[in-house]
Amino acid sequence: MASTYLERAKTGTDGNRQIWTISVWVKRNALGSEQKIFSFGENISSEGNLYFDANDFLVLLNDYQNGGTNETDMKFRDTSAWYHIVWACDSTQADNANRWKVYVNGTQVTLTGSPTITLNGNGVVNAWSAHDLWIGKTARTQQTGVPDAYLDASLAHVHFIDGIAYDASAFGETDSTTGIWKPKTAPSVTYGTNGFFLKFENSGAMGTDSSGNGNNFSVSGNLTQTIDTPSNVFATMNPLDNYYNSSTFTNGNNTVQTATSTYTYNTSTLGVSKGKWYCEIEYDAETASFDNTLIGVASQFSTSNTQALGNNSNDWGYYARDGKIRNSNSSSAYGDTYTTGDVIGIALDLDNNKLYFAKNGTWQNSGDPTSGATGTGAISITDPASTIIGNYFIAISHYDSGSNATFKANFGNGYFGTTAVSSAQNPDDGIGIFEYDVPAGYRALCTKSINAEEYS
Repeated sequence: MASTYLERAKTGTDGNRQIWTISVWVKRNALGSEQKIFSFGENISSEGNLYFDANDFLVLLNDYQNGGTNETDMKFRDTSAWYHIVWACDSTQADNANRWKVYVNGTQVTLTGSPTITLNGNGVVNAWSAHDLWIGKTARTQQTGVPDAYLDASLAHVHFIDGIAYDASAFGETDSTTGIWKPKTAPSVTYGTNGFFLKFENSGAMGTDSSGNGNNFSVSGNLTQTIDTPSNVFATMNPLDNYYNSSTFTNGNNTVQTATSTYTYNTSTLGVSKGKWYCEIEYDAETASFDNTLIGVASQFSTSNTQALGNNSNDWGYYARDGKIRNSNSSSAYGDTYTTGDVIGIALDLDNNKLYFAKNGTWQNSGDPTSGATGTGAISITDPASTIIGNYFIAISHYDSGSNATFKANFGNGYFGTTAVSSAQNPDDGIGIFEYDVPAGYRALCTKSINAEEYS
Protein backbone atom coordinates (compact mmCIF):
# COMPACT_ATOMS: atom_id res chain seq x y z
CA MET A 1 0.00 0.00 0.00
CA ALA A 2 3.01 2.35 -0.16
CA SER A 3 1.82 5.80 -1.44
CA THR A 4 -1.70 4.38 -1.54
CA TYR A 5 -4.41 4.98 1.05
CA LEU A 6 -8.13 4.88 1.76
CA GLU A 7 -10.15 7.78 3.17
CA ARG A 8 -13.59 8.20 4.69
CA ALA A 9 -14.55 11.83 5.15
CA LYS A 10 -16.16 13.26 8.29
CA THR A 11 -19.90 12.61 8.50
CA GLY A 12 -20.98 15.32 10.95
CA THR A 13 -22.12 12.77 13.54
CA ASP A 14 -19.91 11.16 16.18
CA GLY A 15 -20.11 7.51 17.04
CA ASN A 16 -19.43 6.10 20.50
CA ARG A 17 -16.10 7.69 21.42
CA GLN A 18 -15.79 5.67 24.63
CA ILE A 19 -16.39 2.14 23.31
CA TRP A 20 -15.16 0.75 19.99
CA THR A 21 -12.96 -1.94 18.41
CA ILE A 22 -10.42 -1.92 15.57
CA SER A 23 -9.47 -5.26 14.00
CA VAL A 24 -7.04 -5.53 11.09
CA TRP A 25 -4.81 -8.12 9.42
CA VAL A 26 -1.54 -6.64 8.12
CA LYS A 27 1.46 -8.08 6.31
CA ARG A 28 4.40 -5.66 6.36
CA ASN A 29 6.62 -5.03 3.34
CA ALA A 30 9.06 -2.41 4.60
CA LEU A 31 10.51 -1.81 8.07
CA GLY A 32 12.26 0.97 9.95
CA SER A 33 9.95 3.92 9.23
CA GLU A 34 6.79 5.39 10.73
CA GLN A 35 3.76 3.89 8.97
CA LYS A 36 0.13 4.62 9.83
CA ILE A 37 -2.52 1.87 9.78
CA PHE A 38 -5.51 3.85 11.18
CA SER A 39 -5.35 7.63 11.52
CA PHE A 40 -8.34 9.70 12.70
CA GLY A 41 -7.82 13.44 12.83
CA GLU A 42 -7.53 16.92 11.47
CA ASN A 43 -4.19 18.14 12.77
CA ILE A 44 -1.25 17.43 15.04
CA SER A 45 -3.17 18.34 18.21
CA SER A 46 -6.25 16.25 17.51
CA GLU A 47 -5.70 12.70 16.29
CA GLY A 48 -6.15 9.04 17.05
CA ASN A 49 -3.60 6.67 15.54
CA LEU A 50 -2.65 3.03 15.30
CA TYR A 51 0.76 2.76 13.63
CA PHE A 52 4.23 1.23 13.40
CA ASP A 53 7.04 3.51 14.51
CA ALA A 54 10.57 3.72 13.11
CA ASN A 55 11.68 1.02 15.57
CA ASP A 56 8.93 -1.38 14.38
CA PHE A 57 6.85 -1.20 17.55
CA LEU A 58 3.07 -0.87 17.34
CA VAL A 59 2.02 2.51 18.75
CA LEU A 60 -1.43 3.62 20.00
CA LEU A 61 -2.56 7.22 20.45
CA ASN A 62 -6.02 8.65 21.13
CA ASP A 63 -6.08 12.35 22.05
CA TYR A 64 -8.55 13.49 24.76
CA GLN A 65 -8.56 9.97 26.21
CA ASN A 66 -4.98 9.34 27.30
CA GLY A 67 -2.01 11.53 28.02
CA GLY A 68 0.38 10.35 25.30
CA THR A 69 1.45 7.53 23.04
CA ASN A 70 1.82 3.93 24.16
CA GLU A 71 3.36 1.00 22.37
CA THR A 72 3.44 -2.77 22.51
CA ASP A 73 6.36 -4.57 24.12
CA MET A 74 7.03 -6.54 20.91
CA LYS A 75 8.44 -5.61 17.52
CA PHE A 76 6.75 -6.37 14.20
CA ARG A 77 9.57 -7.37 11.85
CA ASP A 78 8.38 -10.53 10.12
CA THR A 79 7.72 -9.52 6.51
CA SER A 80 6.69 -13.06 5.57
CA ALA A 81 3.72 -13.30 7.96
CA TRP A 82 0.32 -11.73 8.52
CA TYR A 83 -0.31 -10.12 11.91
CA HIS A 84 -3.81 -9.88 13.35
CA ILE A 85 -4.08 -6.73 15.48
CA VAL A 86 -7.10 -5.88 17.63
CA TRP A 87 -7.38 -2.67 19.68
CA ALA A 88 -10.48 -2.67 21.91
CA CYS A 89 -11.45 0.42 23.90
CA ASP A 90 -13.98 0.78 26.72
CA SER A 91 -13.24 3.83 28.82
CA THR A 92 -16.31 3.17 31.01
CA GLN A 93 -14.53 0.27 32.74
CA ALA A 94 -13.82 0.91 36.41
CA ASP A 95 -10.41 -0.78 36.22
CA ASN A 96 -7.97 1.24 34.11
CA ALA A 97 -6.28 -1.96 32.90
CA ASN A 98 -9.50 -2.97 31.15
CA ARG A 99 -10.04 0.30 29.26
CA TRP A 100 -7.57 -0.47 26.46
CA LYS A 101 -6.83 -4.02 25.38
CA VAL A 102 -4.55 -4.98 22.50
CA TYR A 103 -4.32 -8.45 20.95
CA VAL A 104 -1.80 -9.81 18.44
CA ASN A 105 -2.61 -13.10 16.73
CA GLY A 106 -5.22 -13.91 19.35
CA THR A 107 -3.09 -13.14 22.43
CA GLN A 108 -3.40 -10.02 24.59
CA VAL A 109 -0.10 -8.13 24.69
CA THR A 110 1.43 -5.68 27.17
CA LEU A 111 1.53 -1.95 26.56
CA THR A 112 4.62 -0.16 27.79
CA GLY A 113 4.29 2.90 29.99
CA SER A 114 1.23 1.58 31.88
CA PRO A 115 -1.22 3.75 29.94
CA THR A 116 -3.73 5.73 31.97
CA ILE A 117 -7.03 6.06 30.13
CA THR A 118 -9.41 8.70 31.41
CA LEU A 119 -12.52 7.15 32.97
CA ASN A 120 -15.42 7.76 30.55
CA GLY A 121 -12.97 9.60 28.30
CA ASN A 122 -14.13 10.57 24.80
CA GLY A 123 -11.19 10.20 22.40
CA VAL A 124 -10.67 11.29 18.82
CA VAL A 125 -11.30 7.77 17.46
CA ASN A 126 -14.90 7.60 16.19
CA ALA A 127 -15.27 11.41 16.32
CA TRP A 128 -16.73 11.75 12.83
CA SER A 129 -18.25 15.19 13.39
CA ALA A 130 -14.87 16.88 12.89
CA HIS A 131 -12.41 14.17 11.88
CA ASP A 132 -11.68 12.14 8.76
CA LEU A 133 -10.24 8.63 8.83
CA TRP A 134 -7.27 7.58 6.74
CA ILE A 135 -6.17 3.97 6.40
CA GLY A 136 -2.57 3.80 5.27
CA LYS A 137 -1.68 7.47 5.70
CA THR A 138 -1.42 9.98 8.53
CA ALA A 139 -4.12 12.51 9.40
CA ARG A 140 -1.36 15.07 9.93
CA THR A 141 -1.00 15.53 6.18
CA GLN A 142 -3.72 18.15 6.52
CA GLN A 143 -1.00 20.33 8.03
CA THR A 144 1.58 21.47 5.50
CA GLY A 145 5.01 19.88 5.76
CA VAL A 146 4.06 16.85 7.87
CA PRO A 147 5.29 13.49 6.46
CA ASP A 148 2.67 11.20 4.97
CA ALA A 149 3.77 8.07 6.91
CA TYR A 150 2.32 5.80 4.22
CA LEU A 151 1.76 2.18 5.19
CA ASP A 152 3.92 -0.15 3.10
CA ALA A 153 2.00 -3.38 3.68
CA SER A 154 -0.89 -5.57 2.61
CA LEU A 155 -4.19 -5.40 4.50
CA ALA A 156 -7.07 -7.86 4.89
CA HIS A 157 -10.33 -8.03 6.85
CA VAL A 158 -10.35 -4.48 8.24
CA HIS A 159 -13.12 -4.07 10.84
CA PHE A 160 -14.25 -1.06 12.86
CA ILE A 161 -16.91 -1.60 15.53
CA ASP A 162 -18.88 1.37 16.88
CA GLY A 163 -20.16 0.82 20.44
CA ILE A 164 -18.80 -2.63 21.44
CA ALA A 165 -15.35 -3.70 22.70
CA TYR A 166 -14.67 -7.18 21.31
CA ASP A 167 -11.69 -9.40 22.03
CA ALA A 168 -9.66 -11.11 19.29
CA SER A 169 -11.79 -14.27 19.30
CA ALA A 170 -14.63 -12.33 17.66
CA PHE A 171 -12.52 -11.99 14.51
CA GLY A 172 -10.13 -14.96 14.52
CA GLU A 173 -9.68 -18.56 15.60
CA THR A 174 -7.02 -21.27 15.79
CA ASP A 175 -6.86 -23.69 12.87
CA SER A 176 -7.42 -27.20 14.22
CA THR A 177 -4.89 -28.76 11.82
CA THR A 178 -1.99 -26.31 11.75
CA GLY A 179 -2.48 -24.49 15.06
CA ILE A 180 -2.18 -21.17 13.22
CA TRP A 181 -4.37 -18.18 14.07
CA LYS A 182 -6.69 -17.48 11.12
CA PRO A 183 -9.52 -15.03 10.34
CA LYS A 184 -13.21 -15.71 10.72
CA THR A 185 -14.43 -14.76 7.27
CA ALA A 186 -17.95 -13.89 8.46
CA PRO A 187 -17.65 -12.93 12.15
CA SER A 188 -20.81 -12.57 14.26
CA VAL A 189 -20.33 -8.96 15.32
CA THR A 190 -22.53 -5.87 15.50
CA TYR A 191 -20.93 -2.95 13.68
CA GLY A 192 -22.95 -0.01 15.03
CA THR A 193 -23.72 3.16 13.08
CA ASN A 194 -20.18 4.10 12.04
CA GLY A 195 -18.77 0.58 11.84
CA PHE A 196 -17.45 -0.95 8.64
CA PHE A 197 -15.86 -4.09 7.21
CA LEU A 198 -13.39 -3.83 4.32
CA LYS A 199 -12.93 -7.20 2.60
CA PHE A 200 -11.18 -5.84 -0.52
CA GLU A 201 -13.02 -8.53 -2.51
CA ASN A 202 -14.11 -6.26 -5.39
CA SER A 203 -11.02 -5.28 -7.39
CA GLY A 204 -12.98 -2.47 -9.03
CA ALA A 205 -14.24 -1.00 -5.74
CA MET A 206 -11.65 -1.75 -3.06
CA GLY A 207 -13.14 0.74 -0.60
CA THR A 208 -16.53 -1.02 -0.41
CA ASP A 209 -17.95 -1.53 3.10
CA SER A 210 -19.27 -5.09 3.55
CA SER A 211 -20.85 -4.49 6.97
CA GLY A 212 -24.19 -3.46 5.50
CA ASN A 213 -23.77 0.14 6.69
CA GLY A 214 -22.59 1.55 3.37
CA ASN A 215 -19.67 3.34 5.05
CA ASN A 216 -17.52 3.20 1.93
CA PHE A 217 -14.03 4.62 1.45
CA SER A 218 -12.43 6.47 -1.43
CA VAL A 219 -9.14 5.02 -2.72
CA SER A 220 -6.11 7.08 -3.70
CA GLY A 221 -3.14 5.55 -5.49
CA ASN A 222 -2.76 2.10 -6.98
CA LEU A 223 -4.40 -0.32 -4.53
CA THR A 224 -3.79 -3.80 -5.97
CA GLN A 225 -5.79 -6.87 -5.04
CA THR A 226 -3.74 -9.90 -4.01
CA ILE A 227 -4.48 -13.56 -3.36
CA ASP A 228 -1.87 -13.52 -0.58
CA THR A 229 -4.12 -13.68 2.50
CA PRO A 230 -3.89 -14.54 6.21
CA SER A 231 -5.22 -18.00 5.29
CA ASN A 232 -2.61 -18.58 2.57
CA VAL A 233 0.69 -16.70 2.55
CA PHE A 234 2.69 -16.67 -0.69
CA ALA A 235 6.45 -16.34 -0.79
CA THR A 236 7.98 -12.99 -1.63
CA MET A 237 11.59 -11.90 -1.89
CA ASN A 238 13.02 -11.35 1.58
CA PRO A 239 14.03 -7.76 2.48
CA LEU A 240 15.74 -9.04 5.65
CA ASP A 241 18.14 -11.10 3.52
CA ASN A 242 19.71 -8.02 1.97
CA TYR A 243 23.44 -7.97 2.64
CA TYR A 244 24.84 -4.42 2.75
CA ASN A 245 21.26 -3.19 2.08
CA SER A 246 22.26 -3.46 -1.55
CA SER A 247 18.80 -4.09 -3.05
CA THR A 248 15.53 -2.16 -3.07
CA PHE A 249 12.21 -3.99 -2.57
CA THR A 250 8.81 -2.82 -3.87
CA ASN A 251 5.41 -4.18 -4.94
CA GLY A 252 4.90 -6.27 -1.84
CA ASN A 253 8.59 -7.30 -1.94
CA ASN A 254 8.02 -9.14 -5.21
CA THR A 255 10.08 -6.62 -7.21
CA VAL A 256 13.80 -6.33 -6.43
CA GLN A 257 16.14 -3.73 -7.88
CA THR A 258 19.76 -4.62 -7.29
CA ALA A 259 22.53 -2.13 -6.66
CA THR A 260 25.66 -1.70 -8.77
CA SER A 261 29.06 -3.14 -7.92
CA THR A 262 27.96 -5.82 -5.46
CA TYR A 263 27.93 -9.58 -5.96
CA THR A 264 25.45 -10.30 -3.16
CA TYR A 265 22.25 -12.26 -3.85
CA ASN A 266 18.69 -12.13 -2.47
CA THR A 267 16.46 -15.04 -1.46
CA SER A 268 12.75 -15.77 -1.00
CA THR A 269 10.92 -15.66 2.33
CA LEU A 270 9.74 -19.27 2.14
CA GLY A 271 12.08 -22.22 1.77
CA VAL A 272 11.29 -25.89 1.17
CA SER A 273 12.93 -29.23 1.91
CA LYS A 274 10.68 -31.63 0.00
CA GLY A 275 8.04 -31.64 -2.73
CA LYS A 276 7.90 -30.03 -6.19
CA TRP A 277 7.73 -26.25 -6.57
CA TYR A 278 7.32 -23.75 -9.40
CA CYS A 279 7.74 -19.99 -9.75
CA GLU A 280 8.49 -17.38 -12.44
CA ILE A 281 10.83 -14.38 -12.49
CA GLU A 282 10.78 -11.66 -15.13
CA TYR A 283 14.16 -10.05 -15.70
CA ASP A 284 14.67 -6.43 -16.74
CA ALA A 285 18.20 -5.20 -17.46
CA GLU A 286 18.54 -1.44 -17.23
CA THR A 287 21.36 -1.32 -19.79
CA ALA A 288 22.68 -3.64 -22.43
CA SER A 289 25.17 -4.94 -19.88
CA PHE A 290 23.76 -7.93 -18.07
CA ASP A 291 26.82 -10.16 -17.91
CA ASN A 292 26.54 -11.19 -14.28
CA THR A 293 22.83 -11.81 -13.84
CA LEU A 294 21.80 -15.14 -12.28
CA ILE A 295 18.43 -16.64 -11.32
CA GLY A 296 18.21 -19.85 -9.33
CA VAL A 297 18.14 -21.39 -5.86
CA ALA A 298 20.23 -21.13 -2.70
CA SER A 299 20.39 -23.10 0.52
CA GLN A 300 21.77 -20.26 2.65
CA PHE A 301 21.52 -16.50 2.98
CA SER A 302 24.02 -14.09 1.47
CA THR A 303 26.91 -13.27 3.79
CA SER A 304 29.23 -11.38 1.47
CA ASN A 305 29.14 -8.71 -1.23
CA THR A 306 31.81 -10.54 -3.22
CA GLN A 307 30.00 -13.84 -3.77
CA ALA A 308 27.29 -14.01 -6.42
CA LEU A 309 24.70 -16.77 -6.68
CA GLY A 310 26.40 -20.06 -7.59
CA ASN A 311 29.58 -19.29 -5.71
CA ASN A 312 28.75 -21.85 -2.99
CA SER A 313 28.47 -25.62 -3.29
CA ASN A 314 24.76 -25.61 -2.44
CA ASP A 315 23.44 -22.85 -4.69
CA TRP A 316 22.83 -22.82 -8.44
CA GLY A 317 22.31 -19.90 -10.82
CA TYR A 318 21.25 -19.69 -14.47
CA TYR A 319 23.36 -17.04 -16.28
CA ALA A 320 21.74 -14.42 -18.51
CA ARG A 321 24.89 -13.72 -20.51
CA ASP A 322 25.71 -17.19 -21.83
CA GLY A 323 22.96 -19.54 -20.59
CA LYS A 324 25.37 -21.48 -18.38
CA ILE A 325 24.69 -22.92 -14.93
CA ARG A 326 26.94 -21.69 -12.11
CA ASN A 327 27.65 -23.80 -9.02
CA SER A 328 30.65 -24.01 -6.65
CA ASN A 329 32.15 -20.99 -8.47
CA SER A 330 32.27 -22.95 -11.74
CA SER A 331 30.10 -22.74 -14.87
CA SER A 332 28.88 -25.37 -17.33
CA ALA A 333 26.87 -25.22 -20.56
CA TYR A 334 23.11 -25.47 -20.17
CA GLY A 335 20.63 -23.34 -22.13
CA ASP A 336 19.82 -20.10 -23.98
CA THR A 337 20.81 -16.61 -22.97
CA TYR A 338 18.07 -14.28 -21.69
CA THR A 339 17.56 -10.53 -21.48
CA THR A 340 15.06 -7.79 -20.70
CA GLY A 341 11.45 -8.95 -20.67
CA ASP A 342 12.21 -12.66 -20.59
CA VAL A 343 10.46 -14.79 -17.98
CA ILE A 344 12.50 -17.53 -16.32
CA GLY A 345 10.51 -20.44 -14.91
CA ILE A 346 12.02 -22.45 -12.06
CA ALA A 347 10.96 -26.01 -11.30
CA LEU A 348 12.48 -27.33 -8.08
CA ASP A 349 11.99 -31.09 -7.62
CA LEU A 350 13.00 -32.03 -4.07
CA ASP A 351 11.50 -35.50 -4.34
CA ASN A 352 14.37 -36.30 -6.73
CA ASN A 353 16.75 -33.39 -5.90
CA LYS A 354 16.66 -31.95 -9.41
CA LEU A 355 16.36 -28.41 -10.77
CA TYR A 356 15.00 -27.17 -14.12
CA PHE A 357 14.82 -23.77 -15.83
CA ALA A 358 12.49 -22.52 -18.58
CA LYS A 359 12.81 -19.43 -20.76
CA ASN A 360 9.44 -17.98 -21.74
CA GLY A 361 7.76 -21.34 -21.25
CA THR A 362 10.39 -23.52 -22.98
CA TRP A 363 12.31 -25.88 -20.70
CA GLN A 364 16.01 -25.55 -21.36
CA ASN A 365 18.44 -28.27 -22.44
CA SER A 366 15.53 -30.60 -23.35
CA GLY A 367 14.50 -30.66 -19.71
CA ASP A 368 11.27 -32.31 -18.54
CA PRO A 369 10.37 -31.47 -14.92
CA THR A 370 7.81 -34.31 -14.89
CA SER A 371 10.36 -36.98 -15.84
CA GLY A 372 11.36 -37.75 -12.27
CA ALA A 373 15.05 -36.84 -12.73
CA THR A 374 15.94 -38.11 -16.19
CA GLY A 375 17.16 -36.16 -19.20
CA THR A 376 19.99 -33.72 -19.85
CA GLY A 377 17.94 -30.79 -18.57
CA ALA A 378 17.77 -32.21 -15.03
CA ILE A 379 20.35 -30.42 -12.89
CA SER A 380 21.38 -32.52 -9.89
CA ILE A 381 21.39 -30.64 -6.59
CA THR A 382 22.41 -31.55 -3.07
CA ASP A 383 19.88 -33.22 -0.77
CA PRO A 384 18.52 -30.30 1.30
CA ALA A 385 18.99 -32.29 4.51
CA SER A 386 22.76 -31.99 4.10
CA THR A 387 22.77 -28.20 3.56
CA ILE A 388 23.38 -25.54 6.20
CA ILE A 389 19.73 -24.53 6.68
CA GLY A 390 18.04 -27.66 5.35
CA ASN A 391 15.88 -25.76 2.86
CA TYR A 392 16.18 -24.30 -0.61
CA PHE A 393 15.11 -20.72 -1.40
CA ILE A 394 14.52 -19.01 -4.73
CA ALA A 395 17.38 -16.56 -5.35
CA ILE A 396 18.45 -13.75 -7.73
CA SER A 397 21.81 -12.07 -8.26
CA HIS A 398 23.23 -9.29 -10.46
CA TYR A 399 26.55 -7.49 -10.75
CA ASP A 400 27.49 -4.57 -12.97
CA SER A 401 29.77 -1.66 -12.19
CA GLY A 402 27.50 0.85 -13.88
CA SER A 403 23.89 -0.32 -13.84
CA ASN A 404 21.15 -1.90 -11.78
CA ALA A 405 18.82 -4.72 -12.72
CA THR A 406 15.21 -5.41 -11.77
CA PHE A 407 13.69 -8.80 -11.02
CA LYS A 408 9.90 -9.27 -10.83
CA ALA A 409 8.98 -12.47 -9.02
CA ASN A 410 5.66 -14.23 -9.42
CA PHE A 411 5.31 -16.89 -6.72
CA GLY A 412 1.70 -17.46 -7.70
CA ASN A 413 0.19 -14.06 -6.96
CA GLY A 414 -0.42 -13.52 -10.67
CA TYR A 415 1.65 -10.36 -11.19
CA PHE A 416 5.03 -9.29 -12.51
CA GLY A 417 5.41 -6.03 -10.62
CA THR A 418 2.05 -4.30 -11.11
CA THR A 419 1.25 -6.06 -14.40
CA ALA A 420 -1.08 -9.05 -14.22
CA VAL A 421 -0.12 -12.20 -16.10
CA SER A 422 -1.95 -12.58 -19.40
CA SER A 423 -2.69 -16.32 -19.51
CA ALA A 424 -3.49 -17.28 -15.88
CA GLN A 425 -2.15 -20.83 -15.69
CA ASN A 426 -2.74 -22.78 -12.45
CA PRO A 427 -0.95 -25.66 -10.71
CA ASP A 428 -2.78 -28.97 -10.31
CA ASP A 429 -4.09 -27.99 -6.87
CA GLY A 430 -5.52 -24.74 -8.30
CA ILE A 431 -3.54 -22.54 -5.92
CA GLY A 432 -1.57 -19.82 -7.71
CA ILE A 433 -1.68 -17.91 -11.00
CA PHE A 434 1.20 -18.06 -13.49
CA GLU A 435 2.07 -16.89 -17.00
CA TYR A 436 3.13 -20.28 -18.34
CA ASP A 437 1.91 -23.84 -17.95
CA VAL A 438 2.87 -25.31 -14.58
CA PRO A 439 4.40 -28.83 -14.82
CA ALA A 440 2.16 -31.58 -13.47
CA GLY A 441 2.76 -32.26 -9.79
CA TYR A 442 4.33 -28.87 -9.03
CA ARG A 443 2.89 -26.34 -6.59
CA ALA A 444 3.15 -22.61 -5.89
CA LEU A 445 5.43 -21.63 -3.02
CA CYS A 446 2.76 -20.74 -0.44
CA THR A 447 1.80 -21.89 3.04
CA LYS A 448 -1.34 -23.77 2.00
CA SER A 449 0.58 -25.84 -0.56
CA ILE A 450 3.50 -26.34 1.82
CA ASN A 451 1.10 -27.55 4.52
CA ALA A 452 -0.56 -29.91 2.04
CA GLU A 453 2.87 -31.32 1.14
CA GLU A 454 3.85 -31.59 4.81
CA TYR A 455 0.70 -33.47 5.81
CA SER A 456 0.45 -35.63 2.67
